[in-house]
Amino acid sequence: MPLNLEDKKALVKEVAEVAADAQSVVAAEYRGITVSQMTELRAKARAQGVYMRVVKNTLARKAMVGTSFESFGTQLKGPLVLAFSKDDPGAAARVVKDFAKTNDKLVATLVSLGGQVLPGSDLEKVASLPTREQALSILLGTMKAPIEKLVRTLVAPHTKLVRTVAAVRDAKQATSG
Repeated sequence: MPLNLEDKKALVKEVAEVAADAQSVVAAEYRGITVSQMTELRAKARAQGVYMRVVKNTLARKAMVGTSFESFGTQLKGPLVLAFSKDDPGAAARVVKDFAKTNDKLVATLVSLGGQVLPGSDLEKVASLPTREQALSILLGTMKAPIEKLVRTLVAPHTKLVRTVAAVRDAKQATSG
């Protein structure tokens, strides 16, 4: 069903608002995917906090003007579904990658992260980015490592002394008993 001018303006505005706040976007060709498969894909995307929308390329280009994805919009070709990651930069890429494992008709064509446009073959790299929680745990582990090493270094002489005294005590008990 074709959209009238007001619907097109509303759609462009909606996508522009999402693109302005998004951290990354994935464009995937969906030719040959059934309606039920697309519904399943959208449900998985929603569960991961990913905004997914099928938009005509001309409308998508207009929506991305003034965002970090402006250069991305100029490269859109063919029937595409756009997936925007709101909070986690790798979320959209993970959703598309996971769905494409079981549906070979979904093919990533473009990925954009931080204003840089990457080919669809780089989907794996973006999908392997750590989630926010993983990144925070890696950071915390890195920050804790020097302190833990210092504590082990400070405790080592005392531990060695206790073990030596215990060994001497055990040796005396063995000879007297």
